[in-house]
Amino acid sequence: VQLQASGGGLVQAGGSLRLSCAASERIFSRYAVGWFRQAPGKEREFVAAAGRNFAGTYYADSVKGRFAISRDSAKNTVYLQMNSLKPEDTAVYYCAAGPVILSAISAATGYHYWGQGTQVTVSS
Repeated sequence: VQLQASGGGLVQAGGSLRLSCAASERIFSRYAVGWFRQAPGKEREFVAAAGRNFAGTYYADSVKGRFAISRDSAKNTVYLQMNSLKPEDTAVYYCAAGPVILSAISAATGYHYWGQGTQVTVSS
């Protein structure tokens, strides 16, 4: 499985961006999908995820109510809609997929496939 992330950019605080992650094959019936981010000098952290068949969505407390994960099954694409962006959201965002159990859905180690990352910069 290959994942291609896109949609990052520079936006002012309070603005919105939608990230896309296109998969090379059908993944939603086989894998959980997630978004992670990594800011300079920090460890990669969980942002959002959906279980296999999009059975349930999960968010980090820092983005809950502002970000939303969704999918287009026909396009094998998962999205991350990001609203009310803050400077602390600045990071490289990665999409991922894998046979992750729900109790570990926020752990990066369970995801086997990763996109290349897309930079999101939020100016104050």
